Amino acid sequence: MKTYAYYGHKEFILCLGYKGEMIKDYFRNYLWNTCDITMMLGRNPAVKFHDTHDEEDWSVTLADTGEDSMTAFRVKQIERYIPKGEPFLLTYGDGLSTIDINASIAAHKTSGKICTISAVHPAGRFGALRIEDDGKIHAFSEKPQFEEAFVNGGYMVCEHRMFDYLPADPNMMLERKPMDDLVRDGQLHAYRHEGFWQPMDTYQESQHLNKLWAENKAPWKVW
Repeated sequence: MKTYAYYGHKEFILCLGYKGEMIKDYFRNYLWNTCDITMMLGRNPAVKFHDTHDEEDWSVTLADTGEDSMTAFRVKQIERYIPKGEPFLLTYGDGLSTIDINASIAAHKTSGKICTISAVHPAGRFGALRIEDDGKIHAFSEKPQFEEAFVNGGYMVCEHRMFDYLPADPNMMLERKPMDDLVRDGQLHAYRHEGFWQPMDTYQESQHLNKLWAENKAPWKVW
């Protein structure tokens, strides 16, 4: 959310599911969570928040989209919050990147497609081997920083017509039939991002990303 706000996009809709109440509590008590506080106790209690923060002009809609819902159904349920005909930005909650959001929007507008996804290089998780037919290993590379292949890194730009591809089915994943149908209709575009991108899918990735943050080496921190 900080990344999007850095590029000027400050209206958010969060598709809540598992642990959604924790996220509601966090934003409900945002000043309590982000400011130093003085409390006046007694019969006339008062609270004074000492700090300001960069999020004072944000709008955050907290939408309960179901604990067990798959990704397509979550997005389908927030259609009512997107004005008819208005494009919107869409991403996952576990990816960090140095992507230029506004450049991806510009690429999307040029493409004329319904949906543009950001194509990224995943971080290498395994050592790379070069093996001949006889089984002899001729080269071993320990976990390359990035793999050559592209994957869907989120950070999507969508036209409102995207909702027409999303069925009201709690078991439907965005990455299955909706994406296949967009490809079939020639309506899926890719914005290539060659820089940093990293998901937080595993405990090891969580440790790695938190370590970068703690050491002030987080490349995604552009604000």
